[in-house]
Amino acid sequence: MLYIIYQIDKPGAADLRAAHREAHFKYLDEHEDILVLGGAMLAEDGATRTGSVLIINVPDRETAERFSANEPFRKAGLFERVEINRMRRGQWNPAAAPKTAEGS
Repeated sequence: MLYIIYQIDKPGAADLRAAHREAHFKYLDEHEDILVLGGAMLAEDGATRTGSVLIINVPDRETAERFSANEPFRKAGLFERVEINRMRRGQWNPAAAPKTAEGS
């Protein structure tokens, strides 16, 4: 089952995000078998991080909740709000994805 994890950073949390960035990426690498898509949400300036979105493929909500609870950014208290919702894959068009991390 697909779950989207939508996470909004607390205001002024850039230093907290930076401090746990390496652990965050290590955690995602360790779970690459379930990670469908992940990325930081950006302010319109294209540089300021405002949150994160992760889409994972796991057997049930309990597994999604556990994955989220153990994610280093969340454990560090980076997020003001976290929403976890089951989703259904509709359209799937990887060819339309940008070739760079920031999009193009």
